[in-house]
Amino acid sequence: MKREFLKTADGSLTIHLPDLNEQYHSKHGAIQEAKHVFIKMGWDYYFQNNNSKKVSILEIGFGTGLNCLLTIKSAIDYKNVEINYTGIEAFPVSEKEWSELNYHQLVELEDAGIYFKRMHELKWEIKEEIFPSFNLLKNQKKFQDVNDKNTFDLIYFDAFGARVQPELWTEDVFLKMYNSLKKNGVLVTYSAKGSVRRAMQNTGFKVERLNGPPGKREMLRAVKF
Repeated sequence: MKREFLKTADGSLTIHLPDLNEQYHSKHGAIQEAKHVFIKMGWDYYFQNNNSKKVSILEIGFGTGLNCLLTIKSAIDYKNVEINYTGIEAFPVSEKEWSELNYHQLVELEDAGIYFKRMHELKWEIKEEIFPSFNLLKNQKKFQDVNDKNTFDLIYFDAFGARVQPELWTEDVFLKMYNSLKKNGVLVTYSAKGSVRRAMQNTGFKVERLNGPPGKREMLRAVKF
């Protein structure tokens, strides 16, 4: 399948799949979207409501590594927080692709390029330290194969959209997400589809509609109580 780079509205690049008319991030700004959906509405919300000093994060769709890079920045800003970050990806981006992405040039983080390169060069299936108190484990598998129980505090659900991959936005998948979260765990996603919200609610989540990132009216946040 053809893959090409697309410059988004905030100057950051994303990978575009023209055959599917789909891309890894919003055309209205890859970094802006990730900051709003996963950091502001996910990470910040979690820490505003929890006093945790050790947090486990699951990313559904590790992709380009942008969400992980922004989480590294947030972890450095917060200080004294130990992060265990697990990224799930069935089809990893190639070295040629990730090496041409420009996120490390735009994210205001010293040594962003070093962190970005390290996270992509780490071997899959092996948990390793990116920097003190930030551990990364990349698993190459399908999202449907996630079977963790009461393991994670926060989930970034960043799969391709339901129009392209509807099988990733079902009750079966969200039940796996619900089971993998600890009590008071939080899941955030850019999607605001009614079918997605209902699938979440039917598995036990309390779901909120929130203001979306630039170019998108709404998004969803789900909490396991």
